[in-house]
Parts: sequence; C-alpha cells; structure tokens
Amino acid sequence: MCTLEEQIDIDAPVLAAWEQLHRVHDYPRFVDGVRSAHPHGRNLAHLGVEVSGSEHDVETEITDRGRGRVMAWRTLDGLDLHGAFALLALDREHTRLQVRVEYDPEAVHEAFGGPRGFAQAGAIERTVRADLELFRELVEARMAAAARPADPVVAAPGTEDVNGP
Repeated sequence: MCTLEEQIDIDAPVLAAWEQLHRVHDYPRFVDGVRSAHPHGRNLAHLGVEVSGSEHDVETEITDRGRGRVMAWRTLDGLDLHGAFALLALDREHTRLQVRVEYDPEAVHEAFGGPRGFAQAGAIERTVRADLELFRELVEARMAAAARPADPVVAAPGTEDVNGP
C-alpha cells in the first residue's frame, strides 16, 4: 500500500470548505477524471470516472468524523482506495485542507493502466495537487460571489413604485 499526503491553504472559513467537500455533484468540477458524481443512500456516492480513455463506475462510501473536520472515504468495489480530507482552521477566514490517499499501485495499474513505479506515484501526486488547486479556486470563488453586494433593483421605465418614494 502506498500513501500520498498533500495539503493546501484556502482563503475561506472551515465551514465553507466543509460544505464544498459534501457537494458530491460538484466533484467533476475539481477531481480529474470524474465525469459524473451522484450521492445516494446515506453515505454513498456513485462516480463515473474516465482514465486513459476508459470509463469506470466507482462506488464510494463517505463518512464524517471529528465534528466536521475529517471526511473519510473508501471505494466499495474491486479497487481498494481509501483516504481522508482533514480541515484545520488557521484563523476565522483561512483553512488548511490536508488530504491522505492510500492505494495499491499494482491494483491502480490493473484497473486504470498507465505508468508503474515512480512514474505512477508522480502522476498521482501531480493529479492530487491539481485537484486541490481546483478545489481551492472553487471554494474561494464561491466565497467571493457570496461577499459581492447584490445588484440594486431598478424599476422598469413606465412602471409605478408601489412602495412609495
């Protein structure tokens, strides 16, 4: 079993990152290769994954631990992958997201093809780093959108203001 650990700092409160982690339907926006994601049941998600031109269906179980600070996951079908996302509040407006992924290199190669050895580990590491960057961008964009003031409502010409001046 190999273990990969990465982390990234996000300009957003822990709760914003936590909520985004639980938006399973958004996984295709920040997880490379995930083409579709649908939660079902209490803690289950079905992922449609494309790797090296091959489509795969992956069932996962997602569990929360640590009072909104750790989200663990594991695959339920043939491929034994598991990991966790841990959130650490750096202050009220900044969060560190740590990810840990455990995988069997030979099982990953058999399921998805691609390189072996150091090349495989490097490819997985680059993919996870890129996914974290996309996750950070998504959370920070949502925070920026929520902070923008709403556009003022302007009455159309020729209409009457029913609330008075």
